[in-house]
Amino acid sequence: MPNLKEKYQAEVAPALMQKFGYKSSMEIPRIVKVVVNCGCGEARDNAKVLEAVVGDLTKITGQKAIITKAKKSVANFKLREGMPIGAKVTLRADRMWEFLDRLFNVALPRVRDFRGINPNAFDGRGNYALGIKEQLIFPEIEYDKIDKIRGLDVVICTTAKTDEEAKELLTQIGAPFAR
Repeated sequence: MPNLKEKYQAEVAPALMQKFGYKSSMEIPRIVKVVVNCGCGEARDNAKVLEAVVGDLTKITGQKAIITKAKKSVANFKLREGMPIGAKVTLRADRMWEFLDRLFNVALPRVRDFRGINPNAFDGRGNYALGIKEQLIFPEIEYDKIDKIRGLDVVICTTAKTDEEAKELLTQIGAPFAR
């Protein structure tokens, strides 16, 4: 069992139950899934770019990425409906816990001038979105083998009803929020 999951079950869930006064253990907020997304607009011109993005996401998450396609045509971007424009991975269960552990304890501290993640990036329904400027902060990515530095988005979806509950959940798990 992943370390973060053990910590959640042993320490975090009882602490949240006590702090917010839940009557049932099913009310305790928990993390449902983590979605890692990387958009690359240059994929419309060069198909090899998408292979590199899928490879990077697969290395980072340990799960094969799927290619996302444009939902609408946008003339200004020379984009047609159905064109491949990015890749994403949805992590659940043990892979999700392992990824979050690596993200909070290994990858984020490797960011240059890191002072913590933004505590205001909640969406109002208890989900947290985080943007990463370069994929190099993950130890799985080798600097010599990448063709271009790309950013990616990490969205953590929880069952929390409010942002306050979600922030407390992520703080207790070990998310490095800025003061």
